[in-house]
Amino acid sequence: MRSSKLNFPFTAIVGQEKMKLALVLNAINPKLSGVLIRGEKGTAKSTAVRSLAVLLPNLHVVKDCPFHCDPYDIHKMCFECREKVRQNVNLEAEERQTRVINLPVNATEDRVVGTLDLEHAIKRGEKRFEPGVLADANRGILYVDEVNLLDDHIVDVLLDSAAMGVNSIEREGVSYTHPAEFILVGTMNPEEGELRPQLLDRFGLCVNIEGISDAEQRVEVVKRWVAFEEDPDAFIKEWQTAEADLRTKIVHAREILPEVEISDEVLNKIAQISIEIGVDGHRADIIMMKTAKTVAALHQRPVVTFEDLEESADMALQHRVRRKPFEDIVLDRERIASVLRQNVSVTK
Repeated sequence: MRSSKLNFPFTAIVGQEKMKLALVLNAINPKLSGVLIRGEKGTAKSTAVRSLAVLLPNLHVVKDCPFHCDPYDIHKMCFECREKVRQNVNLEAEERQTRVINLPVNATEDRVVGTLDLEHAIKRGEKRFEPGVLADANRGILYVDEVNLLDDHIVDVLLDSAAMGVNSIEREGVSYTHPAEFILVGTMNPEEGELRPQLLDRFGLCVNIEGISDAEQRVEVVKRWVAFEEDPDAFIKEWQTAEADLRTKIVHAREILPEVEISDEVLNKIAQISIEIGVDGHRADIIMMKTAKTVAALHQRPVVTFEDLEESADMALQHRVRRKPFEDIVLDRERIASVLRQNVSVTK
């Protein structure tokens, strides 16, 4: 049975549509390499992350496996589970909810990646690995609040694992690798300091959010929160249909994503946008392509359209725009729209 743990429903969050979309896209496609949410305090960042976990379909995991391996996919198993399969040992499975793993700002590298018992390896010739945060986060959500206050090296390790889907640790010639595929969500308040541009670029998507300025929406925020606090069960029940509908859309999008096609014309537009905006390297192009395909899958479209690309470009380029030190991030959306309007011939 799914436990809500009294989390505020994801679909009941007022406004912040870009943030919710970015989270849903990463839930559909963890290969987007995570999302960075930049904004002031009190804008539902942590609420949205916790609510997303409840929204996602339950997982089947290998019982007592520290990496929560999928018992039905040998390609995504840890070494120990794969060996059991090869030896025809039955893997006992259990079902549980997707988890949110919180990474504290003061986490050390050993706490994040795990540790190897070198003495045991030398004496017995066996690898003994003590799992870290990345092991706990496999097949879940890794939430890093105030990611800009983390040590740069730790952020680099997190982004590497988010991009590759594995965690590798090596000490004195002894190495160990385990699956580490997770939805990485970093949040930060820009007033408390920025991430280095090299690290910003490694996050797949980025959204800037602000407090709601519309009076009616602010009133609705208060009403919904009061209703949730007074009777959480009744409030959750009120939103269960919307939650189930979005959960179904995510499941269907995951199923069709591998089949979504993208034309050379759309790929050409991606390249033109990157050149026009003036981003460095090719990561922006790759992320725009992946995001556009994921948006198409969310809308149940078999082929990427220019609308999918336009919806994706904002999140993929937001943090990759060249800017001077201390200058705010500003993305010229009209320039993107202008590129898309040129010689448009893709079926919409």
